[in-house]
Amino acid sequence: MLGKVAQNEMTAVSLATQIQFVQNMFLGAITAAGAILGAQYWGKGDRRTLEDLFNIMLRFCGLVSVLFFLACELMPGLLMHIFTHDDSLIAIGSSYLRIAGWSYLLTGISQCYLTMMKVSDHVRPGALISSCAVLLNIALNAVFIFGLLGAPRMQARGAALATAISRVVELGLCIAVSSGAGCIRPALERIAKLPGELRADFVKQCLPLLGGSLCWGIGFTSYTAIMGHMGTDAAAANSVAAVARDLICCMCNGIGSAAGIMVGNELGAGRLDMGKAYGIRLKNISYVIGFLSTGLVLAVTPLVLNLVLLTDQARKYLTWMMVIMSVYMIGRCVNTVAINGVLDGGGDTIFDMYSLIVCMWLIAIPLALLGAFVLHWSPLAVYACTCLDEVGKIPWVMIRFKKYKWVQDLTRPVDPGGEEEIRDV
Repeated sequence: MLGKVAQNEMTAVSLATQIQFVQNMFLGAITAAGAILGAQYWGKGDRRTLEDLFNIMLRFCGLVSVLFFLACELMPGLLMHIFTHDDSLIAIGSSYLRIAGWSYLLTGISQCYLTMMKVSDHVRPGALISSCAVLLNIALNAVFIFGLLGAPRMQARGAALATAISRVVELGLCIAVSSGAGCIRPALERIAKLPGELRADFVKQCLPLLGGSLCWGIGFTSYTAIMGHMGTDAAAANSVAAVARDLICCMCNGIGSAAGIMVGNELGAGRLDMGKAYGIRLKNISYVIGFLSTGLVLAVTPLVLNLVLLTDQARKYLTWMMVIMSVYMIGRCVNTVAINGVLDGGGDTIFDMYSLIVCMWLIAIPLALLGAFVLHWSPLAVYACTCLDEVGKIPWVMIRFKKYKWVQDLTRPVDPGGEEEIRDV
């Protein structure tokens, strides 16, 4: 929508949202650790431990959310300087962050609720809540960006306000749905005192996930910063390509999340052979999804070009970025399902960090920096460098997958009271 207003508005907000992208790396690691252990304990039938996991996630996610909220409110200009030196983009992005920062305060809490819904067989209400929040966000974006229905025309600030309102509604729905019978809720009376062994297990899973998330998230933010310093046309094209990429990646992200839960349920229940079989089938499915995503990227390229206002040079960049992205999608889909789904579901969380350090930080980022600032390659060549890591590491991922280190039960003995409680429900 901002692409229909002005190129600078769209570019500034795309750069500003990289702050939330980094926040999501922390939140994603915390909730992923909760999902890994939660899926296995749900398969085992221990409700009390699931409540304690919920408490752990809330404590960590709450701390992260407060820190990012304060950063956006107190130093938005400094944050924008990381991604661009253009004064107009910094001014627009700063005004966006001051409003959007309030949504960052709530995101961590709602993600804890949605994660627990996924692992406890309440996928449908969680999906409905997320869908309602997205649809509300889209509608409110239209209202506040363009000034519809008597609302002021706020442009970038309108996008931030829409996000904040949709997050409030999302959290409210999460709390309301989780209050129903059969849902896992945080045991707030125990939130200050958590089981030491469970906390240690959580940290053991979370730290490698956090390392991998930060490697990936900061790496992607570095890609955006590199493209942002190659001119407004390249930055604008990259902004649009990033939105298209994230939308198309929803399919493989969903399958990866489902893979982790399905495999984790079987492994936690002690059915290791079934968990292994599920993992192999889901890995094979990921290749099919990857090639379908390639075709989808190419098919929607003309539509994407017609949806935004860009200069002729930016349109040329965007066209070829979409072509390059179509190849990238194969690696992205396979790696998301295999690593973030199957391997993580069985507790093999350290490999993701290793692969990112090698493929992204030792190969892709140095090449992009060299091409952009030393060899002065074209923006398209630099963009291709940023897509190397996912495709290049597929063989390594398959070797790791076939070692089957992920076929393991991570749970501790079931609390008898917790088992009885979940069976009663």
